[in-house]
Amino acid sequence: MKNKSSNKKNFLSKFFVKLVRKFGFELIDQAELNVPTSDLDANENLSKGGLKSITVPLGITKITNKVNSITIIIRSYTFGNANNNQVMLDQNKKRIFDSPKIEYTLRTINSVIKSCELAKEYFKDLKINLVITDDQSTKESLLRIDKLLKSSNIDGKIINIKEDEFSDLISEIDTNGEKISKNMISNMTNFLKSIQIAENENSDLFYFLEDDYIHTKEAISEMIFTYEKISSQLNRELFLCPADYPYLYSNIDNTKLFFGNMRHWRSVNETLLTFLTSKKMIIKYLDDLKEIGKKRHHPMELKLHEIYKKEYCLSPIPSLAMHATNVNTIYGIPPNFNWKKVWDENK
Repeated sequence: MKNKSSNKKNFLSKFFVKLVRKFGFELIDQAELNVPTSDLDANENLSKGGLKSITVPLGITKITNKVNSITIIIRSYTFGNANNNQVMLDQNKKRIFDSPKIEYTLRTINSVIKSCELAKEYFKDLKINLVITDDQSTKESLLRIDKLLKSSNIDGKIINIKEDEFSDLISEIDTNGEKISKNMISNMTNFLKSIQIAENENSDLFYFLEDDYIHTKEAISEMIFTYEKISSQLNRELFLCPADYPYLYSNIDNTKLFFGNMRHWRSVNETLLTFLTSKKMIIKYLDDLKEIGKKRHHPMELKLHEIYKKEYCLSPIPSLAMHATNVNTIYGIPPNFNWKKVWDENK
């Protein structure tokens, strides 16, 4: 009699779970803090890419701005004093972990590939395109980058930039009237190339990335989940930055706090030139973005910051990526972050 009663209870329980799922709801078992409809704990990722964002105890957000595709453009820059790792534009400081510059480039690419592979598990139909825009790397470095791309399941390619490709557009004199360095011209050329790619290619999102940002495994999926959720809630396009820069804590600025998928995100007024946004935003602000590569402003990201006065740019807490610069720079490694672990995981 007891077994019949237990079987009946299990049958009714399973039937109720199926009924709840059919109507788009989720159940929370408060005794065990798990979700019977998905066999996941309540603190795990419960969201369904392109359909709904689920956060306990905040509930469900219906996704109205689905992401079907993302193009990630990594600006590779390894020439110069590569063995001394001091390829840092106008700076002469050594980087954290004191390795050759190519090592940071390879670990950046490797971390992004790993993160993309995880994202594909959550977003089954997501189209990911990985592009490396390379500026004058050695043949040996290019072979190592190419080998890394070919070892993954993510579509990727290398585009070699011609030294004078945008020479007719780039001013050699900055906004202060001073001559800019060769390294800076190279950086501006690479940025213009990435904007050109975004202008001409079709993708829902574009992620512009410098080659010294080493990502956590969950970075890409968290960014896409968050973009879908918050852009759906606000009914507007966004900018996202993967890094929680230490310099953002040096000023006491008003901010708005959001909850993405598994992280808090806050609105920021400044970033460096690593950011994610939509094709719609690129078209809307195309002239401003191109101006970043045409004229050296102070700061270089000035035109981007002007856009942030009109649009939301969000930064995660804690960080999703480590900007591997000098340990003492306020533009580098994020606080409350396991720097060594992320570095070692991406050899």
